[in-house]
Amino acid sequence: MTLAATQLAAATNENLASISNTLIYSAMAVYTLAFFAYIAEWIFGSRSKVGRTAAALTAPDTAKADAPAVTVNKAGGGTAVLERPKVVVRSSAGSRDVPDGPGAHGGDEQGDLFGRVAVSLTVLAFVVEAAGVVARAASVQRAPWGNMYEFNITFSTVAVGVWLGLLALRKNVRWLGLILITTVLLDLGLAVTVLYTASDQLVPALHSYWLYIHVSTAIFCGAAFYVGAAGALAYLFKDSYEAKLARGGKPGILATSVLERLPSSASLDKFSYRINAAVFPLWTFTIIAGAIWAGDAWGRYWGWDPKETWSFITWVAYAGYLHARATAGWKGRKAAYLALIAFACWLFNYYGVNFLFSGKHSYAGV
Repeated sequence: MTLAATQLAAATNENLASISNTLIYSAMAVYTLAFFAYIAEWIFGSRSKVGRTAAALTAPDTAKADAPAVTVNKAGGGTAVLERPKVVVRSSAGSRDVPDGPGAHGGDEQGDLFGRVAVSLTVLAFVVEAAGVVARAASVQRAPWGNMYEFNITFSTVAVGVWLGLLALRKNVRWLGLILITTVLLDLGLAVTVLYTASDQLVPALHSYWLYIHVSTAIFCGAAFYVGAAGALAYLFKDSYEAKLARGGKPGILATSVLERLPSSASLDKFSYRINAAVFPLWTFTIIAGAIWAGDAWGRYWGWDPKETWSFITWVAYAGYLHARATAGWKGRKAAYLALIAFACWLFNYYGVNFLFSGKHSYAGV
C-alpha cells in the first residue's frame, strides 16, 4: 500500500471514529428526552389509592378476579353450573397476596401516552447508540470493546436492548424505564468524560477470536444481571411498602404514588430470580471461555489475576444466591440482598479492579 493510500485509510478511520462520537452524543440527547418523558409518565399518570393494596392485604383469600362459571351437561339431559376456583397469586414469602400495580402510567390515558412516547424515544436512542458502537468498531476494524470506554458504550446499548426485548415479549417491565435510562445516561456521561479513549488498535494479547466470544458474553451477562438487580432493589422497596400497609401504617404520598404502580413484591421477587437464574449458566461459560483464552494468550488457564479472581467471586456470589433459593428456601428480602451483593461484585470486577489493581488485564485504557 502506498503512503497516500495509508494516509487515506487512516483518515477514513478517524472520520468513522468522529462519526461514532457524534452518534454517542446524539444518543445521549435522545435518552435525555426519553428521561423527561418517563418523568412525565410518572407525574401525570393517575395515582392509585392505598386502599387498593390494603384491601388485598386484609382479605388474602379474595380472588384477583372472579372467573366465569362453567355449564356442563348432565347424563339425564339437565345441566349443572360449576364455579371455577378463585385465583389467588401467592407471595413468594407466603405471607401476602397483592395484585400487581397498573404500571408507571397508573392506568391513566395521559400517563400511558407519555409512557409510549418515552419508549419510542428509547428505541430511537438505542438505534442511534448501536450505530455509534458499530461505527467505533468500523473505525479500527475490530470488536468495539478493547477498552473501558468501548465497554461502557456497548454495555449500555445491550442493557437497553435487554429491556426492550423483555418489552417486546410483553413482560411487565415498563416500570424499569426511568431507572434504566437514568443509569444509562450516567454510564454514558462517565464514558465520554472520565473513560474516553481515542480509537486505536488492540494490544497483541487481545488479537483473538475469543475477544468476540468471551467479552461479548460478559457484556450481555452484566446487562442482564443489571436488570435482575434492579428487580431485586424494587422488590425491597415494594416489600417494605406492603409490610407497612399490612401493619396498618400509612405510607407517604410520594411512596404511595410510586410504589402502588409497581408489580407486587411477589412478582418482582420472581422476576429478579428468573433473570439471574437464566443468565448464570452463560456467566459460567464466560469464565470458562476466558480461561481458555488465557491459556492461548499467556500459556496458563488460571493465574488468580485480579480480574480472574473477581470474576470467580462474582460466580460464587450468584451461585450462592441460586443455591440458597433452591435448597434453603431463601426468598424475599434475604434473596434480594444476596442478588444485590452478587451484582455489586460484578460492578467491582468491572470498575474497581480496573482502577485499583494492576495485572494482565490492565489494558482497559485507564
